[in-house]
Amino acid sequence: MTNRPHVATSAVVAVLAALTMLLASCSSGADAEVGQDGKVSVRYQGSASQVQWQELAESLGYFKKVKLEWVGDTTSGPQDIQAVATGAVDTGGAFNGSVAKLQQAGSKVTGVISVNGSDDQTFQGYYSLEGSGIETAQDLVGKTVGINTLGAYHEYAIKQWLHDQGLSDDDIKKVVLTVVPPINTEVALRQGQLQVGNLGTIFKDVALEKGGLHEIFRDTDLIGNLSIATQVFRDDYIKENPEVVKDYVQGVSRAIRWAQVHPREEVVNKFVEIIDARGRNENTNFVKKWKSPGIPVPGGVIKPEEFTVWVDEAVRLGELPAGIKVEDLYTNEFNPYANGTYPPDSNEDGV
Repeated sequence: MTNRPHVATSAVVAVLAALTMLLASCSSGADAEVGQDGKVSVRYQGSASQVQWQELAESLGYFKKVKLEWVGDTTSGPQDIQAVATGAVDTGGAFNGSVAKLQQAGSKVTGVISVNGSDDQTFQGYYSLEGSGIETAQDLVGKTVGINTLGAYHEYAIKQWLHDQGLSDDDIKKVVLTVVPPINTEVALRQGQLQVGNLGTIFKDVALEKGGLHEIFRDTDLIGNLSIATQVFRDDYIKENPEVVKDYVQGVSRAIRWAQVHPREEVVNKFVEIIDARGRNENTNFVKKWKSPGIPVPGGVIKPEEFTVWVDEAVRLGELPAGIKVEDLYTNEFNPYANGTYPPDSNEDGV
């Protein structure tokens, strides 16, 4: 599955909010158009060589009113939800901290379903070389740590872990965070260009198979298995098209649940089938390494603590104001595993 837990910087979010309000004054684009087949096209951005939950939902035939319209591939979580806020697409997903900051900057978007997370099989780890002596939070002070994007999920995760381990704010500032593309992190770590590196997905699996790495912590050490990213719609779109959003969310939630309860091999085979069928000359090696959905709650129901942990940290760091009600950042009203349509622990058909 796609793994893009990023958060936009304050400056980008501020510019985006102004652009969003300008575009909204011209045309909200909230009215969905019904096609000749009676379905509404929901525009989204995909991820190269990966399968998003809505793509799985469509392949499984879970949509009744929705027809997906792929408009290209996104480069990151911030870019994806920025495209939603400006009306370039109808839905997109990003790290929950990114969603919170975007909303607080004035963009009217709401999270509707969890779409990415970490569990015992699928997680983000932070590693040093065996024998380096870097094993504890205190050992990271003054060291260089490679992450994929500054101001993103991994910066939040590292700083929260260091804070939980008792480091002072001054010591946390001495941990040097530097941007390294995930594909280059293992090499940079083994060559000594980094003292600690973040590894996840297929990059982590390949690196660990070679040995010689020490796990310092993993993101699930923060609050256990957790969802870390949410898919959003604009508020005006939700208001004008509640039945479309309801159908979309029920389809995506059932697709997530399908992957949660079906054997890994069956899920992987379905992903490969979807990628091959769309004919974009993509590599299927990534999805063949898939282990688990990473989303701990059945059907992607959003839990408040999956926002609270990041909002509280942003408040502590002075990036968000105090007093934010996390319940205002998302809604579970469209999710069949939360609104009474299906029992919370049922399968994808509610049984």
